[in-house]
Amino acid sequence: MALRSALMTVMVAAAEKAAKALKRDFGEVEQLQVSRKGPSDYVSAADIKTEKMLVAELTKARPHFGFVLEEGGTIAGTDTEHRWIIDPIDGTTNFLHGIPHFAMSIALQRGDEIMAGVVYNPITEDWFIAEKGIGAFHNNRRMRVSARRNLDDAVVATGIPHKGCPGHDVFIQQSQRVMSATAGIRRFGTASLDLAFVAAGRFDAYWEMGLKPWDIAAGVLLVQEAGGFSADLHGPGSPLLTGNILATNADLHSPLRKCILGQS
Repeated sequence: MALRSALMTVMVAAAEKAAKALKRDFGEVEQLQVSRKGPSDYVSAADIKTEKMLVAELTKARPHFGFVLEEGGTIAGTDTEHRWIIDPIDGTTNFLHGIPHFAMSIALQRGDEIMAGVVYNPITEDWFIAEKGIGAFHNNRRMRVSARRNLDDAVVATGIPHKGCPGHDVFIQQSQRVMSATAGIRRFGTASLDLAFVAAGRFDAYWEMGLKPWDIAAGVLLVQEAGGFSADLHGPGSPLLTGNILATNADLHSPLRKCILGQS
């Protein structure tokens, strides 16, 4: 894959190195040691190992940057402006069930802005990368969000609250409204790839509630750099802070938001 900058070289190299061990673990998924982190929320030896490897590689290249990590929490850097936001395996449940739809998600945040993002599925070898002001790319091809204008034609991705999470009743109401207004709903179980697919025009939109920054940081930039909108579902505020996101194109954003929220 052609690299676009020194920064992207660093991010891709870290992901490539961590992916080698992750691919081996995926091939031996039944033998992985797995502990319960919460209801339907698993953490595997592969998660922890991948995260440690990503931290080590990124620290070598940018030793003063901080981290926000799914497994390891927040690590302060001496450079207080920059921090990496990492999900080592987004779609852990897919991974543990032998479903080859999961990804590493790496984003670089400067102040309040996401400056660069990488979403990488090591099984399919799909790279989704973006840098602020430069564009979004799937492997070597520039991505653009869908050009569809009518909800009737739209395929919309979402995430279903799993066992132990609040919001089931709200989600059921939202999904019923969306099913009645669109061409269909898809639920693939990996937020970063859902956003990457919106950026690539495969999905026309994606919404979900209750997410964490590492789930969506890279994907938010992918959509924005592909010409789309990644906004808080309920209005003002950043989805990175609220955890509630709607990502789509300019034409579908307002009507789909009203549909999801049940507004006339």
